Amino acid sequence: MSDTSNSDGAAAPGTASLGIAQQYVKDLSFESPGSPKIFMSQMKQPNVNANFNVAATEVGEDLHEVVLTIEINADIESEPVFVAELSYAGICQVKGATPDVMRQALMIEVPRQLFPFARAVIADAIRDGGFPPLLLSPIDFSKLYQEHQKASVAKTDIA
Repeated sequence: MSDTSNSDGAAAPGTASLGIAQQYVKDLSFESPGSPKIFMSQMKQPNVNANFNVAATEVGEDLHEVVLTIEINADIESEPVFVAELSYAGICQVKGATPDVMRQALMIEVPRQLFPFARAVIADAIRDGGFPPLLLSPIDFSKLYQEHQKASVAKTDIA
């Protein structure tokens, strides 16, 4: 998406614009239910499971809040080591886009731009909890969106 606008701030005909006005931590939680015992023993490498979700809500004309949620669960032999949950959000403006292009921008492009910042927040939270920081691999939000679309169509077909 380009930022092609005319003098009144409206997108030029046939173009769409996307801008992220604000980014912020909406919710952050870190738990270490096995502490301090977990730190007193020789710790094995934990099994780490990460889940991601993206949601978008209209908050004004051409304005949307996009929330990238990351949940990390780490355990050793089914005993929880830590749980970290982050909802990282951005307020963005999309102008001049068809509904399909707007949805893709909100569900693919905006989370792609938010992800590096969210990854840093979650890594710092885990490090501050006494564990080595977890650096999440980049996420293919396009693939995540396509999988979500397929799942939605499958649910509609069953209903």
